[in-house]
Amino acid sequence: MQDPSPKFRTAQALLCTILMISDVRAARPEPAPQAPSASNSNLAQLIEAIRGKAKLLELTSGMRLSFRSFTTAYKLAPESVSYSDYVVARLLYEATRDAGFWNLHWTITDQPPNSDNIWRQWKRATGVSPVLPTAAAECDELSALYAFLAGRAGIKGVGLFWPFANHTVAVWVLQPVGKNPVRVVVPTSQIFLEVTDSFGTRKFNPGKQKSIYPYARRDAPDSFEFPKPLFDFFFMQVDRYAGASDSSLQQLRYLREGVFLKVLDIGGSGARRA
Repeated sequence: MQDPSPKFRTAQALLCTILMISDVRAARPEPAPQAPSASNSNLAQLIEAIRGKAKLLELTSGMRLSFRSFTTAYKLAPESVSYSDYVVARLLYEATRDAGFWNLHWTITDQPPNSDNIWRQWKRATGVSPVLPTAAAECDELSALYAFLAGRAGIKGVGLFWPFANHTVAVWVLQPVGKNPVRVVVPTSQIFLEVTDSFGTRKFNPGKQKSIYPYARRDAPDSFEFPKPLFDFFFMQVDRYAGASDSSLQQLRYLREGVFLKVLDIGGSGARRA
């Protein structure tokens, strides 16, 4: 094997440091409260805690910069869009996307276009690792999961869009004050996309689908009980990463994907090629 390039060595160090031990806390004005400690770690509690975390994230520089970039890209006056809704929508996007910080992994599953199988995998989780997937799913399952959780968290207008017959993404339909509805693509995987494509990508045209119907299916009940280690892992990851910048989160997504695909491996004193 050739000697790794400086760029790859940098990625090695970043992967080892961030995925194993880092805290992306530089943008955080103060430490976030600990994850809920109740014995019943259920979906209703997860949604309630997500909303509480989102209020803290509103103060982070990474989130503020992301919102500014978003409104600029869509030529929206900041006051015409709910910043609080944006924070929740972005938080859930970065958590539930392929190789996002809840460690979901895209793979072919041949499952129906809902998130039921993700919930079954989460129910069976007996251990959690920052370098292993918590569940595997296809693009339509990931998009359904995002749409379901966003709707439960109070974000209106999130549905599914088929840019191709064999591909699914989520779309958030905004109703900005004084403007026509705006369709925002939420790509829960990087299929057909480049490293520069993320939340709000223009690579897919959601206008080609006549209607974006809100995802109304209840994929899991509020009483769904998460294994406690998984529940705690979700909020540890939120505390570590959700306040980071768009570019940092995108880079981390590609590094996690490298680990999940065994292109990169954690071992010894750092990351190495598998």
